[in-house]
Amino acid sequence: MSNAMYNKMWHQTQEALNSLLDTESQKMMEPQKNQVFIFQMLATFYIKYVQIFRNLENVYDQIVHPQKRILIRKILDAVMGRILELKNEMVELELTEFHYFDDILQDLKLEPQQLDIPIPKYFLKEKLEVIKGREKILSQILAESGLDVSAKKYQVKPIPLEEAVKLIQIAERARQGRLRAMFMKQIYLQEYRAKQARLLGDKVADVSAAALRIQKVWRGFHQCKRTERQRREEMIFLGMNPPPLFNEVSAAMIQADRLCHLRNKVQIKHEEEYRDALVTIKDDLKLTEGPDIKENLQDQIRHWFIECRNLTGTFPDYPNEEEGGSAIIFSNKTPQQVIDDIVASQDKEEKTKKKKKEKKPKKEKKEKETKETKEKNKQEEEEMWKMSPSVFLHTMEEGNSVYKDLWKNKDESWNFPQDYDPELIKEGKRKELESEIRVQVDELMRQELKNLKLAVNREKELSARTGKKKGGKKKNKKKKGRKGKKDKDLTVDRTIESLYKELVEEGLLIQALKVSLSDYIGEYSYLGTSLRQVSIEPMPSLLDVRQLITLYAILPLGSAAVHEKAPLVKSLLLAGPSGVGKKMLVHAICTETGANLFNLSAANITGKYPGKSGLQMMLHVVFKVARKLQPSVVWIGDTEKTFYKKVPHAERKMEPKRLKKQLPKMLKLLKPDDRILIVGTTKRPFDAELQPFCKAYQKIILVPRPDYASRYVLWKEIIQRHGGVITDTLSVSCLAKITDGFTQGHIVQVVKEVLTERRIRQQSHKPLTALEFIASLTSMNPVYQEEEDSFKDWYAKTPMGKKRALALTGGNKENEKDKGKKEKKGKKEEKKK
Repeated sequence: MSNAMYNKMWHQTQEALNSLLDTESQKMMEPQKNQVFIFQMLATFYIKYVQIFRNLENVYDQIVHPQKRILIRKILDAVMGRILELKNEMVELELTEFHYFDDILQDLKLEPQQLDIPIPKYFLKEKLEVIKGREKILSQILAESGLDVSAKKYQVKPIPLEEAVKLIQIAERARQGRLRAMFMKQIYLQEYRAKQARLLGDKVADVSAAALRIQKVWRGFHQCKRTERQRREEMIFLGMNPPPLFNEVSAAMIQADRLCHLRNKVQIKHEEEYRDALVTIKDDLKLTEGPDIKENLQDQIRHWFIECRNLTGTFPDYPNEEEGGSAIIFSNKTPQQVIDDIVASQDKEEKTKKKKKEKKPKKEKKEKETKETKEKNKQEEEEMWKMSPSVFLHTMEEGNSVYKDLWKNKDESWNFPQDYDPELIKEGKRKELESEIRVQVDELMRQELKNLKLAVNREKELSARTGKKKGGKKKNKKKKGRKGKKDKDLTVDRTIESLYKELVEEGLLIQALKVSLSDYIGEYSYLGTSLRQVSIEPMPSLLDVRQLITLYAILPLGSAAVHEKAPLVKSLLLAGPSGVGKKMLVHAICTETGANLFNLSAANITGKYPGKSGLQMMLHVVFKVARKLQPSVVWIGDTEKTFYKKVPHAERKMEPKRLKKQLPKMLKLLKPDDRILIVGTTKRPFDAELQPFCKAYQKIILVPRPDYASRYVLWKEIIQRHGGVITDTLSVSCLAKITDGFTQGHIVQVVKEVLTERRIRQQSHKPLTALEFIASLTSMNPVYQEEEDSFKDWYAKTPMGKKRALALTGGNKENEKDKGKKEKKGKKEEKKK
């Protein structure tokens, strides 16, 4: 796609956003009662914002104009934040983390794949050098301290000489045995052929019969091949099988990738030119327009002095630098408007003085009235649902208005390479230059005003000075109070580099595995809405889990603007049976956002930083480094051990409950500016104390075992990734059906066991079959339905689970209560009769 195509895509997306903002502003004003209608409305907004987000992310990644990219980035972050707000609204409404939009997707004529939230590429692009530098330092520290796992894999253990000789002897004897067997087989075959020749030597060979037999065999073989080919072609024609070159990358795709890389290089070049232009254009403006701006500001302020003197009889007080100086007085106002404001403010002061005397007896009546109105409003709010105010809507509207004013109808025929626009830079830099010159002018005009006041009245000048001194003392006192509230830094004398090294050496800061979130394979749940309509709660699919990880972890960690304003998620719990990919998701969060990974699992912190003071020091160092080098992920594996109901005798030496009291405290200290996420993983959540466990983790996500559709995709993808070729002899659907209850971990393990290097080489003449994989599965224990039900029962006891259960059974309970009341009334009436 060319630059013009991406510009067109941007214009279309902005039009879609504009219409969506209009409809949303109308709907927000209308309070609603019907819960189904409310969810439909929220879900429609959510889906439409996701489509806009997908397009904007694509445009921002590929468009090369630097000034357009600044605006697109602003709108992109705002759309991202709005998606998170709408998700939060839906969670509060439906009281569940998982939502299904099958019916809405049908109405909007969209595929489920279009609902997948992309991870913006700028998360890693914009800090690629920083991430590479950090990885290099980390690998150096690991290599120096001998903790490098990748190096250890290839280390060969030394073997005694006698054992080595025995191994060589075994291998050599086996080789000789194989050769001897091969020779014996050849001798046997020679003897067999000679024997057959002696027996058939007397019979005369019929040449025509032999030829017929050969023809028969050849024609049969040839016809089988032809029918097989015809059947394959028919299946491709019907769309049942993919075409032969379906999985191969086409030339057009290779060309598109090459153009993307070239466009990224042009982006970097244009960004550098734009930064240089910001400096050079500002310097040119300072030389050419600076003196004129200074004169105009001085004339404007002098005119204000004289007019105030004529109106009020005294010279005005000049605003301080902290208040903004003369910029406050003349912010988008003419000198005449400023004078009118002064006159109006004087009139208000006089009126307020008169009213103060009359207001005192009326206060008690007003308080009663306000209380009554508040109670009425509360009752009305309970009955009527209204969407909570958005932080990001204003930003989107601002960005949209800037787009309309600047870019919508702009003629860019002169700017074919899509370089920066110098006129736009001049407009921005004029304001910046004016604010800088204004500071200098304010200093000069303050002095001038002092001189004028001294000339007119010396007593007023003295009183003004004393007032300023008193004001200054109060400000200093406030500052001292603030300093005392700050937390003590236990490592003031140490650098971040030394603390970073210490954490790596202690094994608390670990290297994240290079795993992308797209590697977490699964399929969508196509019957979610239908099941919920019949009051059956469906188990979430793997792609539902993946989407939640994107929303709650990756998007806020990747964007600082989103993390500060969006609904804050400080901690996240991934609960599910072993092998469903919980650790993989933790590593994927770090890979996609370039975050540091801290391991505070109970098994990892045993024997490190002993005692209470040691524990405080450990947490202080971890969170100090995490804040400085954010984004960061603090991972607590087997987190149920931290909140054990009763510590098992074998694990008492580990002290697994060390973090139990400290973890809630650390969560309270995390602010919106801190892009730190605490992620816990557990395979036995029912072993933990429920109340403190749920308090520590803000969001709880159940990671299920894969369903049939997900298993089918998993088998196909994992076999192909490990070098396997899927043919007609391998029934993937059969494997998916048989492996009900087996997790992703089991499937990967089986594929690795079967697809050895030797087996991969044999595929050309010996295709893979389902039986080969089934043999390896027999030695593994699946996740049984009882275990999955125990996870469901546990989740039903969590705060979100309880709320959901109450919401579902609330209507029935109320009906039962009403019936009971009616029956009681009926009995009372009968007694009276």
